Amino acid sequence: MKRRRSLVRRLIEKIIEGALTISSTVTSLAVLLIVIFLFKEGFSLFGDKPIEKDFVLAVSKYNNSVDLTSRQIKDIFDKKIVNWKEVGGFDRAITVFTINDIGAYFTDAELGDNLENLPLRINQLVAKDTGIIAYIPAKNIVKDFSGKKLKIDNVTLGGFLSGKEWFPTAQPIAQLGVLPMILGTLLVCIGAILLALPLGLATAIYMSEVANQRVRNILKPVIELLAGIPSVVYGFFGLVIIVPLVQHTFNLPVGETALAGSIVLAIMVLPTIITISEDALRTTPNAMREASLALGATKLQTIIRVVIPHSLLGLTAAVILGVGRVFGETMAVLMVTGNAAVMPHSFLQPIRTITATIAAELGEAPQGGLHYKALFALGCILFVITLITNLLVEWVSSKRKVAKN
Repeated sequence: MKRRRSLVRRLIEKIIEGALTISSTVTSLAVLLIVIFLFKEGFSLFGDKPIEKDFVLAVSKYNNSVDLTSRQIKDIFDKKIVNWKEVGGFDRAITVFTINDIGAYFTDAELGDNLENLPLRINQLVAKDTGIIAYIPAKNIVKDFSGKKLKIDNVTLGGFLSGKEWFPTAQPIAQLGVLPMILGTLLVCIGAILLALPLGLATAIYMSEVANQRVRNILKPVIELLAGIPSVVYGFFGLVIIVPLVQHTFNLPVGETALAGSIVLAIMVLPTIITISEDALRTTPNAMREASLALGATKLQTIIRVVIPHSLLGLTAAVILGVGRVFGETMAVLMVTGNAAVMPHSFLQPIRTITATIAAELGEAPQGGLHYKALFALGCILFVITLITNLLVEWVSSKRKVAKN
């Protein structure tokens, strides 16, 4: 009977071990596949041209300005550049033409009932106007085309990271510069971390080492309750309270700034840092505290020299989780930072973060298109930034532990 029970117990243990193994394997594979999918979609951007598929840019065959940058092309279509000599060409006014303008040049009869004459008319227009730049479908170019196609370079990683303009739906050339979003994300997150870490750690030390049991029993549930508040509620709070406060304090035209985003994020991440840090500090054995005090150390010296070093691993976990939430937060940041994709120069101007850009634009991006791939590439950048930050925190923590030993 005992042997049978022992066999049943072992069988149950094996089943539980197998279930745990399968669970961990599936979870690890799921995370790995998500990361692979993210980078696969994101890196597929680098190899595409920043122009709509099956469209080309063409100029007259007499035009020698054929090495235009994407920024110059955008300025031409925005009418900021109006003469070819401004881009190193001949002295001729620029005529911007898109397929939608064809009705201003030819009648319906000339184009044909089913637009069968459209390629021929486009060819005539390009041959006639030496100052033209035409954005036309590739299928409408005749065999003996009177113009020449402009060379459009593929999107590169360097250009993507260093570009300063974000207009992924711009015609004819999409502007895919993510530097403003990277700097905006770093600015608002660094500000939030600088505000949240000292306050969070100080509160955790107070609750663990200074406050009496009654105060601790009141504060801990209240702080943990704050962690469960939806981020959109924090966003509304920031929009109604923090944004006007920042605007009036610094006499700004608008209060939706990086500083407002940093303050809201700091408030959001405080419960996480406080709760985990306080739990880590309370794991220090009382015997170590008593031994320190018995040797003549003050309470403050005991906290600094004994409690904090002993709890360093848990405090590092609190910092990592706090940093992760700061970098990953979306809705509250979207509501209080102004959502402006411009180069940030201070905490007192509107910015746009990577997460806010993805949240605001992914629903409108056609699947598999250039805009869609660019947003996935932004997700890859956010993943790398978070990973590097976590590795740095771990490295600093390990260095401090080695130094203490």
